[in-house]
This record gives sequence, C-alpha cells and structure tokens, in this order.
Amino acid sequence: MHDSLLIEFLCEELPPKTLQKLAQTFAEQVMGGLRQTGFVSTDISMQDGVMDVFATPRRFAVLIRDVRMMQPMRQVERKGPAVVSGMKDGQPTPALAGFARSCGVDVGALDTDGTHYVFRREQQGQPLAEGLPVIVQEALARLPIAKRMRWGSGEAEFVRPVHRIVALHGSAVVPLCIMGIDSGRVTMGHRFLSAGEITLARADDYAGALRHEGKVVASFSERQIEIRQQLQQMAGRDTVAWDEALLDEVTALVEWPVVLRGSFSKDFLRVPQECLMLSMKQHQKYFPLLDGNRALLADFLLVSNLQSSHPALIVQGNERVLRARLSDAQFFYEQDGRQRLDARVPNLAQVVYHNKLGSQLARVERLVGSAEAIAHWLGGDTAQAARAAWLAKADLLTDMVGEFPELQGTMGRYYALRDGETPEVTDAIAMHYQPRFADDVLPRGVVAVSVALADKLDVLVGMFGIGQLPTGDKDPFGLRRAALGVLRMLETLPLSMTTLLERSVAGFPAGVLAESTVASVHGFMLDRLRVWLKATHDGNDIEAVLARQNDRLDDILLRLQALQGFRALPAAAALAAANKRVTNLLKKAEQVAGSVAVDRLVEPAEQRLHARVQQLQPLVEQEVAAGNYAAALTLLAQLRDDVDAFFEAVMVMSEDADLRANRLALLKQLNGVLNQVADIALL
Repeated sequence: MHDSLLIEFLCEELPPKTLQKLAQTFAEQVMGGLRQTGFVSTDISMQDGVMDVFATPRRFAVLIRDVRMMQPMRQVERKGPAVVSGMKDGQPTPALAGFARSCGVDVGALDTDGTHYVFRREQQGQPLAEGLPVIVQEALARLPIAKRMRWGSGEAEFVRPVHRIVALHGSAVVPLCIMGIDSGRVTMGHRFLSAGEITLARADDYAGALRHEGKVVASFSERQIEIRQQLQQMAGRDTVAWDEALLDEVTALVEWPVVLRGSFSKDFLRVPQECLMLSMKQHQKYFPLLDGNRALLADFLLVSNLQSSHPALIVQGNERVLRARLSDAQFFYEQDGRQRLDARVPNLAQVVYHNKLGSQLARVERLVGSAEAIAHWLGGDTAQAARAAWLAKADLLTDMVGEFPELQGTMGRYYALRDGETPEVTDAIAMHYQPRFADDVLPRGVVAVSVALADKLDVLVGMFGIGQLPTGDKDPFGLRRAALGVLRMLETLPLSMTTLLERSVAGFPAGVLAESTVASVHGFMLDRLRVWLKATHDGNDIEAVLARQNDRLDDILLRLQALQGFRALPAAAALAAANKRVTNLLKKAEQVAGSVAVDRLVEPAEQRLHARVQQLQPLVEQEVAAGNYAAALTLLAQLRDDVDAFFEAVMVMSEDADLRANRLALLKQLNGVLNQVADIALL
C-alpha cells in the first residue's frame, strides 16, 4: 500500500540562520534513504513534487507521498567459489559443496555469472516500521550541526532539546524511538495562539491542521511569501529597505507572522542612515523604510510572532527598545566627532595587524607607498591617493566601528567629510574595501582604485609571504576574495600584476616575507583568473592566451576576444593542428638554427612558405604591437594553404643534416609568427 509519510521533530527554538538548511538536509536524507531501500520508487525524484519540507522556529518536518508500507520483493545474490575450481573429476569440490550447504540448497540449484557460482533467491521486503528507524537515525547523523547539546539526565545529543516526534504513514503511526522519545500523532501549534495539542488523523492533514488549529504556517517558503506581502502592504507608498538575509532570518523566527509599523524620533536622523539601518536590522530584526529619494524615514516595520487584539502595545514595546539602540548609535557618533580622523592614525601603532606583519600603522604606511605608486602609473593625483591611504584605516579606532564592524570605510567617509577632506579622499576611504564579494560594485576613480588595489595586494603578499595560504574551504583572511577583487579591478587597467606585487612586497621590511612571495601570489591569481574566465570563455582559449600573456589582464581579455573570432574562421582548426605538429617537431630537435638559409630551400613548397612568412611577419608584429589582435589572427589565417602544402610535400626530418636543420629553422620562424597572440597549438 502506498501513502504519505510524515516525520516531524518538535524542539525548543532552533537556530534561525541554519533552520532552512537543517530542514532541507533532513528531508533530502530521508527521501534518499527511502529511495535507496525501495520504500519509494527510484523513478521518483525530489523534483517531482512528492516531497514537502516544513521548518518553523520550533520544528522541522518532511511529508513524502507515495511511500510503500512494505519493500517490494527483491533478489538476493551470494557469490561462491570460482567456476574453474568448483568441480573436480565431475564432482563438487569441498568448497563448492560447503557453499551450497550454507545456502541451504543442492549444488545443482546454484547459478553462475560466468566466472563464479552464485546463489539467487527472492526475499520478502522489510516493512516500513522496521526500515524507517534506521533511515531517520542516519538522516539525523548527517545534519549540518556545528555544536550539539544535551538536556535532562539522558545521553541524547541534538542541536536543541526535542520534545515530540510525529511519524505517520497515512493514518497509522510508525513506531520510532529516537533520543528516548516515542513517536506518535500528536503535535503542538503556536506557543501562545494554539488551543493546545493537535492530534493528526492523517499525514496529509499536517499543514492544514497546524494553520487552522495551531496558528502555525509550517512551510518556510509560504511563510516568507506572506511576510513579504504584508511588508509591502504595510509600507504603502514608502519603500522597504529589502535585505534577503534578514528576511530569511525573520522567517525562521516566527510561526504566525504579523507585520506592524512603528516609528522613532526624527532627531535620530542626524546620525548617518547606514548606522541607524544597521542597528535596526542587526539588533532588532526590523525593516527600515525609505522615501522616494531612498532617504531613511523615521519609521520601520517589525514582524511579530503574535496576533494581538492590542497591537499598539507590541509596537510601543518595540519602539522603546529601538529608542535605546538608536540612542547608543547617536552617542557613538557624537563621541567620535570630538576627534579628527587624522589624529587617530598614530594610535594604530597600538593595534596589531598580525604578529608577523606588525601593527595597523605599519600597514597604513605600506598602503600609502603602494597607493601613491599605483596612482602615478594610472596618471592620477598621487597626493590624494596617499592621503586617502593614510586615513583609510583610522575609523577602526572609532566607537561606531567598534560597535558595528560592518561600517568600516563608511564611517571613515562620514568623519573625513566632517573634517573637510576632499571628495576624492572621502570616496576612496569608503570604497577601498570594494569589491567585498563577487558581484559587488567596483571602486570608482583613480584615487579609490589605487587605495583598493594597495589594500588587497598588501593582504595577499603579506599572508602568502608568511605562509598563511588558503587550504580547501578554509580561507580565514579572505585571500580568494581579495584576489578576485584585484582581478576585477585590473580588467580595464593597463597594469602589470607582477609590477604591482613587487611594489607591494617592497613595502615590507627585508626578511619578513618569503623570497618566492611574488611568484606564489602571481600563480594563485592566475588560478583564480582561470576559474573566473571559464564562466565566459573556453578553457583551451584561456590556456592558449596565458601561454603568451599572463601579466596584463586587460591585454588577456583582448586576446581572448580576438581568439573567439579566430575560432570561427575555416583556417583556425587546420592551423592549430599544424602548429601543434610544428611544436612537437621542434621539441624533438636537439638544436635549431637561428636563421633560415634561403639557398638551402630546395622544395617549391618550402620556398613559398618562407616567402609568405617573410611577408606576413612584420605585418603581424605591427598589429600585435598596436593591440589589434583580431587583425593579426586574420593575417595568420592566410598561411593555411602554404602550411598544408609544406607538410604534404616536404620531409622535415630529412637524412641530409643541412636540409633538416634549415627546415627546422623555418618551422621555428613559423612557430614564432603563429603564436604571437596565443599558443594556437593549445586550441
């Protein structure tokens, strides 16, 4: 018999930031176990709509449809002795006879699989009541729980204490005993709004019974949709400052969402709105409201977990708590304003950056030198770049950043503006942390880019130089993110990666960093570049270009773009194959002459190829020097017929040593011309 299977764990409040992953992993593990053991058909996948996942602050559950009460009959196979050694003189060997006895049959009842004797028989399937406990236990063991806890006097461990377990197959309870708790059909609704215990008649009644009797929206996704709709409705003409991570967290904190609107004193709006918004989101889980100009309003939206006949009391309580939070932010802002930003910089000497790399002040001094050099290379204002780098880390010593580390750079910009610094300097202070993540915006302007590059390069060479490399999924210093940020900025800048790294390394005292630091970081950045480029370019194209240019990202991208067009030409594949042949021949040769002796070109095909190469070489070099890579590759395509004719008519590895050496010299010249844009043999 097929029916729906419901499994629910009712717990104390679960960690909100991991709730969704916890529930999804449990559901997938149970579904996988049921499919593997035959209780669910292997023809059914998790994407077929047969599985519903539920997650609320106090529970996680899964409902799976079409679950068998009994495993189907299955064939059991045991492998015995080899066929070649099973019989001797027409009689079973002791090994074969013993195998047959252990299977409870005569030797004649055994089959073979071609190499071994086998015993096959049909076995009755296991009932769900016997198989499910093992499946659930294994699913619980695989949950992503960072730290487990114990409760009461038992030995059970889980992310939070478990109070009840529901296990229903259709209308029947499936007996489970997990963590000392027996399964049943009774669950609980909302902690305050529910009338009491909820007895489930059938597994399929779960979501409806919880909603109507328990005031619980069990589905995480449905609850989130309701919250989003209520927020938009309550905001009216104003704009909600959406934060998807906050929306996920709030959804994991409530079972019966009710959105309410509150307000705070407009006097707090004198504080930078980033501070107020972060305080509302991080501390109180509120959604700020913005006007049509994206300016913060003195209003907010809260998601209550309680439907009350007096909602004004809930709003007043939340407003009172928020008032205290915003008062703290206002106090920090006013206190920070009593000291200029540049006056804080010397105190960075008391802040350790890394015990092997010195203080934050030493780091700032390195950033000044690097930012100044980069701004000079880019034709920017070196004095402004140096000033921005000098002030970039000063806000680390402010009370506001001490309370909200996420405001690094942002608060530095506000304080620098108040001190009268130029817009170029203040913007660079705010933007030098960008890009913070893969899709983050890039810093704008030469000054900001110079400081941002200096900052990320200093992290890379510093940590690589003392052996703090990322390993596996561990990257505590964000070096992969820093490398990608550098690459994204270099996409349109005429700067050499090696030159930048060497300048950054030069800022450290002698002997602090390993001698191989530049090479190590350069190789690391190329690895990140390969990963980044593979999203939009062919892997062979990438390797072909990197074989010829791996130091200027702007130039690498131009070459890749030209190579994509070259691939579409009829001559591309033939030239790539021919160039690979040329490369192999040159590798086999012990020594290749430096120049071609024209008087030793005896075959018409090699004479024509030499003449063609001589004609095209200066033209190709001219286009490459100008960065016209597409034009250079188009010229190279003209060599196809002459190259094909050469290999058809000419024996390169001639027995005549002089002819062989001259032909290899010609191929060396051809190889040099063909590979000026990319190593096309790698296509």
